[in-house]
Amino acid sequence: MLGEIIDVVIDRPLGSAHPNDPHCIYPLNYGFVPGVYAGDGEEQDVYVMGVTEPICRFHGRVIAVIHRLNDHEDKWVAAPEGVIFSEEEIRRATHFIEQYFESEIEVFHG
Repeated sequence: MLGEIIDVVIDRPLGSAHPNDPHCIYPLNYGFVPGVYAGDGEEQDVYVMGVTEPICRFHGRVIAVIHRLNDHEDKWVAAPEGVIFSEEEIRRATHFIEQYFESEIEVFHG
């Protein structure tokens, strides 16, 4: 999956509230890859970085995987082709949700 080009359906656009916590506002676009299933049996979740406006769909590259050590699923991180982020930048951008999980981030260096 690292380095793959994927298509993401955005179901929680940048600026939207978490469905179970209206105080948690998404600082980036978040969605899923249709037809690709994660460890929780649901479609694979993806954080989209490098896009500064709310979107409905995204086409880009998987630049990192957040391996949750105390959960059943990993989260993918995608960005536009040619855009890269460091592990620290990814950790800061996803902290709003990932702070509740113990994780390791694997970054694509391709």
